[in-house]
Order: sequence, then structure tokens, then C-alpha cells
Amino acid sequence: MNEFEFKKMHIKNEVLAYREGGTGDRNLLLIHGNMSSSAHFDHLMDALYDDFKIYAVDLRGFGHSSYHERFDSLKDLSDDLMYFIDKLRLKDLEVLGWSTGGGIAMYLAIDNPEVVKRVILLESVGITGYPMFKKDAQGQAILTELLMTKEEIENDPIQVAPVLTAIKNKDAEFYKMLWNAAIYTVGNQPAPEDYDRYVEEMLLQRNLVDIDYSLTRFNLSHTDNGYGMGSGEIDKIKCPVLIIQGEDDYVVPMTMATGIHEALKGNSRLEILKNSGHNPMVDQFDTVVKLIKEK
Repeated sequence: MNEFEFKKMHIKNEVLAYREGGTGDRNLLLIHGNMSSSAHFDHLMDALYDDFKIYAVDLRGFGHSSYHERFDSLKDLSDDLMYFIDKLRLKDLEVLGWSTGGGIAMYLAIDNPEVVKRVILLESVGITGYPMFKKDAQGQAILTELLMTKEEIENDPIQVAPVLTAIKNKDAEFYKMLWNAAIYTVGNQPAPEDYDRYVEEMLLQRNLVDIDYSLTRFNLSHTDNGYGMGSGEIDKIKCPVLIIQGEDDYVVPMTMATGIHEALKGNSRLEILKNSGHNPMVDQFDTVVKLIKEK
């Protein structure tokens, strides 16, 4: 595997850890999702080494980055990355956002059209965010009752509290059980040594409640998502957008991908991957690499 430098950068009141490498003449920023880190991009970065100069950042509160200040919006994390981009003086930047990272990538394209030339959304959160619902006595979602506050989210007995406990206890087996059930849904998994390393980094997360809260408030649409009216800022994305969606994704439904595609009004392309769940970097690696390399 090609060598990538592991670095740290001070931005505002935080320190961002990141991986950097590649010999290509195209700049690529990789933004990971919730319950993950930049480590998940290792094989992808290796495959793209000759085509791109690659930067993969641990977002605030993930992996080896700091978490001095809490946040309420994915835009706060996008602003972190804009400081990062400015300090490195990156231009003509292609941005890939996986899952939650897709929302952050969209904010980067909205706020920095002179820098971001292409966006790739890999199993991205939709433009109306990711709602969280109260649970009944059987643990089933009550679809008419949203979790509204960070305290309610933190105490959610199904989606959040068990994960917080697993992080506290460094329970790698719980994480693997959860990812096997929700992410690796078509029978594929990382190699055992990779899986162990990914989970070790995943258990460094400290911001789960802030991320979940931010996902509920994320809304670039022109509609009310239950938490408030959208900003309509999806209309400000003018660069080409490639949307990659696995047809067997249990985490992000197909409606989120089609919703982004429709909202961009001809400025996007939707690629649906068969036999692929929430992590096409494992399920359909060669296809993902080919799509990213396109010009």
C-alpha cells in the first residue's frame, strides 16, 4: 500500500488530524461519516494515489482530531474544513462525502463555489436531514413524535444510548455487531485486520449526540422537515454532483439519493449500485474507484 503522511493542523480552537498523499494533479478531499473516521478511506486512497493529491480529515470529535467545542450544525464542521482548505491553499477541489459527510460536502459547495469544482455524494444524507423518533415500550419508532433536544437524543434507548455505552467501554464487538447488521448488509466485510483497525478508530468518537442533533437540523430544501423550514440552499450548488447509492443501503434510503438528484435539477447524475449497502467502498470497490476517477 502507498504511504500517506499522518498530520495535524490547528484551525481556530481545534486540531484536525488528517492523512495526506498521492501524486496526481487533481485535489481530492475525503469526508467520512458518523461512527467512522478517515481510516475507512485507506484502500480508496491507495487506489486513487496516482490520479489525485488526497486529503482525508478526521472531523472534529472523531478519530484523532480534537473536540474542544461542541456544535449544533453540520455547517460548523464544513467551516472547520474551509479553514483547513484555506491554510493549504487548495484550489479546484473535488470533494467526496460519505453518509453524514455528504451533508458537509454540500455545505462546502454552497459556501465556496470558487474552490469546489465537483462533489461526489456516497450514500449521502438527504437534503431534509435525518429525523430521529421517540420509541414506544417495544422499542419501535413513533413516527409522529420527533426527538427534539440533545438530552432526548442522548437518552434514546435504541439508537444512541447503547452506542454511547459501547464507546465508553471500548466495546469493539458491539460495534462489529451493529455494523454487520446495518452497514455490511450484502455479505461483504473488511478484512479482519482492517476491521479491527477501523473499529479502534471509531471508538475514539466523542461527538455522537452533536452529530445526531446536527443531522436532524440539516435541511437544504424548501420544505419543513419537522424541525423547521429548509434554507433552500440546495439551489446554490452549481458544480457537477455525482450521487452514488447502493440499492441495499439500510441506513440511507434510496429516497434520499433521488431527493438530492431531483432537487439539483439536472446538475447531478445518480449511479445506483446493485448488491451494495451503506459502504460501497467494501461492496463495490472497483466501481466506486472508477466513478471517482472520471473527469
